[in-house]
Amino acid sequence: MLGEIAFDEQQLRIENARLKEELDRVCCLASRYSGRPIQGIGPPPPLLAPSLDLDMSIYARNFPEPMANCTDMIPVPLMPESSHFPEGGLVLEEEKSLALELAISSVDELVKMCQLGEPLWIRSNENGKEVLNVEEYGRMFPWPMNLKQHQSEFRTEATRDSAVVIMNSINLVDAFLDAMKWMELFPSIISRAKTVQVLSGVSGHANGSLHLMYAELQILSPLVPTRETHFLRYCQQNVEEGTWAIVDFPIDSFHDNLQPSVPRYRRRPSGCIIQDMPNGYSRVTWVEHADIEEKPVHQIFHHYVNSGMAFGATRWLAVLQRQCERVASLMARNISDLGVIPSPEARKNLMNLAQRMIRTFSVNISTSSGQSWTALSDSSDDTVRITTRKITEPGQPNGVILSAVSTTWLPHPHYHVFDLLRDERRRAQLDVLSNGNSLHEVAHIANGSHPGNCISLLRINVASNSSQSVELMLQESCTDQSGSHVVYTTIDVDAIQLAMSGEDPSCIPLLPMGFAIVPVVPNNDCNIITTTDDNPMPPSGDGNGHNSGCLLTVGLQVLASTIPTAKLNLSSVTAINNHLCNTVHQINAALSSICPDNSSSMVGSSTEPAAPPKQ
Repeated sequence: MLGEIAFDEQQLRIENARLKEELDRVCCLASRYSGRPIQGIGPPPPLLAPSLDLDMSIYARNFPEPMANCTDMIPVPLMPESSHFPEGGLVLEEEKSLALELAISSVDELVKMCQLGEPLWIRSNENGKEVLNVEEYGRMFPWPMNLKQHQSEFRTEATRDSAVVIMNSINLVDAFLDAMKWMELFPSIISRAKTVQVLSGVSGHANGSLHLMYAELQILSPLVPTRETHFLRYCQQNVEEGTWAIVDFPIDSFHDNLQPSVPRYRRRPSGCIIQDMPNGYSRVTWVEHADIEEKPVHQIFHHYVNSGMAFGATRWLAVLQRQCERVASLMARNISDLGVIPSPEARKNLMNLAQRMIRTFSVNISTSSGQSWTALSDSSDDTVRITTRKITEPGQPNGVILSAVSTTWLPHPHYHVFDLLRDERRRAQLDVLSNGNSLHEVAHIANGSHPGNCISLLRINVASNSSQSVELMLQESCTDQSGSHVVYTTIDVDAIQLAMSGEDPSCIPLLPMGFAIVPVVPNNDCNIITTTDDNPMPPSGDGNGHNSGCLLTVGLQVLASTIPTAKLNLSSVTAINNHLCNTVHQINAALSSICPDNSSSMVGSSTEPAAPPKQ
């Protein structure tokens, strides 16, 4: 193993390669965010060359899907210090009037996109879903923004949906205009967000606010590249109708000096109309409309992404609906049964710690911040990816963290898979996940109307029955129409007491692992999705996703070494890869034994999440 070779010449060669890759990474990032090409020494490194000290004759480096050319596996900063804008200005003073004109036009477009039916939106005969009539759209909105694209290089994604959420319009608008609150509302979708410039509006007066913003959107898998975009967000209140409009539109409609992201992503006028309802509820109608550069996506996610499900309005609304319930639970003060949680304030602190765990897990298993991943084989069917991060900051264990992620298609509804994985007693029956230990729930926090939306504090009953030390596990599970997550991490008693006492929990090291499950409906063009096992996806039985299966993404993280400068050896990678494969195998076997005929019935009392109310 390369990490154990002691020859000075070999170590010097490795160090030289590492320094060269570090220089190339810095040059790449500087070019990316300054808009000026900056060359490193010599030719650029090969695409996705690893920065690990692995034997690369064993580990294939090529990916079938496109990735950024920043190849170092050490994490980049959470937010770039510079942006894609030219030096010396963002939106110039003389451009603000044009930006406001486009904002008014964008609000008008959004309202029509939310309210109109045919011929702008037509119903698909294949799946019953609404499809945007692109030709009609071009006739209705023939403004300059539609002229700045090459149609052959982009495809259009357009979706809309409506739902009732348990949050009033004032709080929703406040969250959309605050980048940090916006990220907290959508932790599984938004990996990074920032308000770059406030063009108009003052604090406390949302109506008429115009902000220049940056966002990076993610899917919880390294197989799907993130989407980065700068856009203008405008807020307008309609007092007569009792509504608020939040509309995003692309800045490149009048600003040509942006450095495009890869893949190129342009957010056409998109957003939501918020209608106040009684008792603190709001009806939200959402339109998601974007042009995305045609780039190949790994085959297992191809239909999920290209159908608009991955970044579409239904996913945004489903997550918003669930997160609003979570916020309502977070703010609740009339909780009678707290269990071992000493106070309502301690309950809130524990929920905030679980939220950080979810965000950490989501970012760590995606391609956020240019994080690159290495494939373990040359096969295009292979979905296993590994990466390392060298952590020296608080919030995660210091040292070298090895992450492995794999996605598998399962012939079971996503809520069946969710029921198995969220139940700690049933999950403990899977040897690979329990290691012979059992779990006992000592605290439970319900944070949604579905019983699967909850936070649990679990005591780990070690098989050795030792009473010397007590280990705990913090787990959050959540589910909605767009998918489900089960995320957990081990944590010691002192850290839990620190979090619940109101002390700053940001220093508590979390190393979460877990599962992301998304429902998938077969592509009507071919009724098949190829998986890592070459198993075809059967055609949907009823058009609602029943019997159509789901994509299960498993994300594991281990502290490979407590020394940040340590080298990774082959045994560590082999061990986590085997653990990952065994996990997927045992989950599939457990589901098959419960539902051998892949029927919609299942032992247990859990049910499919209720569909959000429609307009």
